[in-house]
Amino acid sequence: MPSPAFDIQRTPDETKVSVRGSLDINTAPQLGEEIDRLLASKPAHVQVDLSGLDLIDSSGVAALVKLYKGVRSGGGSITIAGARDQPLAIFKLLRMDKVFNL
Repeated sequence: MPSPAFDIQRTPDETKVSVRGSLDINTAPQLGEEIDRLLASKPAHVQVDLSGLDLIDSSGVAALVKLYKGVRSGGGSITIAGARDQPLAIFKLLRMDKVFNL
């Protein structure tokens, strides 16, 4: 099993999710499980750092969309930043750059 491609740090005010390497069919399910746990705590603000992300596929995009929708539906705010190279190209192709304000 691949090592998790993410870190989650929680403070009372904010939750920071840092994603690095590849977020794909092999690593996205692990992130999905963490997202479920994170959303259960109804975070007020989530900051997602994608500056270390090199590669993303549809399952990775789905995990980030799940996080985005889950935080927003729980009344929280979410900031996604740092996308570059291939992930940024994928977000633009899917028009997610507008949704995520990249």
